[in-house]
Amino acid sequence: MTAKTYVTITTVIFGIVAIVHLLRVTAGWSVVIDGWTVPMWASWLGFFVAAGLAFVGARHIARL
Repeated sequence: MTAKTYVTITTVIFGIVAIVHLLRVTAGWSVVIDGWTVPMWASWLGFFVAAGLAFVGARHIARL
């Protein structure tokens, strides 16, 4: 596996994770883990982190 393939795959995965977090916030989906309801701010945090990593990956792909 080349570096470009690896970075492309991880960028796509982080992009999908960011989209799912954003969908959760906009659709109002609730997430319950062992009786604990995950707050919406956790998905906002997950969105920004995943989107940031996807952005960095996309910039890195352009340089490879």
